Amino acid sequence: MNLDPLIVEFDKALRTLFAPAPTARPVPGADQPEAEAETVLDAAARAHAAALMRVNHCGEICAQALYQGQALTSRDASIKQALEQAGREETEHLAWTERRIAELGGRKSLLNPLWYGGALAIGVIAGKFGDAWNLGFLAETERQVGAHLESHQARLPAEDRRSRAILEQMRIDEASHAETALRLGAHELPAPIKHGMRLASRVMTTTAYYL
Repeated sequence: MNLDPLIVEFDKALRTLFAPAPTARPVPGADQPEAEAETVLDAAARAHAAALMRVNHCGEICAQALYQGQALTSRDASIKQALEQAGREETEHLAWTERRIAELGGRKSLLNPLWYGGALAIGVIAGKFGDAWNLGFLAETERQVGAHLESHQARLPAEDRRSRAILEQMRIDEASHAETALRLGAHELPAPIKHGMRLASRVMTTTAYYL
């Protein structure tokens, strides 16, 4: 039995959960004056912003696991490649949110391994239903993430321009990933599946805000 593929996937999980994420693009909002924000944001506002960014970091942990699981079970080489590429792009979001949490004096979620494991299992299951449904799950995930990011932009302190810039670029990237899935032949998911996804997302976002 060839264990190399399993070792590679395990290494991906360890890097996602415990290693600093790399980014090739400049961090959005890095040119915004943090010092000015520090004079305006009180401790409660900074803690709130850090908690929101922790939730978004959890979302990116889940995205890494989801793409990994979907790529593992995809039957089409071109779709598998597209999923892997999207996963690499999502790594930048992981890096950006991780850096912003540190700047705000916050911490990452204590439950990240749990989020990762759950999302990986969901990705594997989605892939088992075939590539069209796999892509449909991806497209719907990205739509819901886009709506979630918009809501967080509205909830951030008005003075926190750095966090807002990060979320805006993430929203643009997520929309692009959804469009890619549709272009590759994604099926529209049934309404009950979409509703279940929203409920699961609500559990994660509510818990990650505090833990």
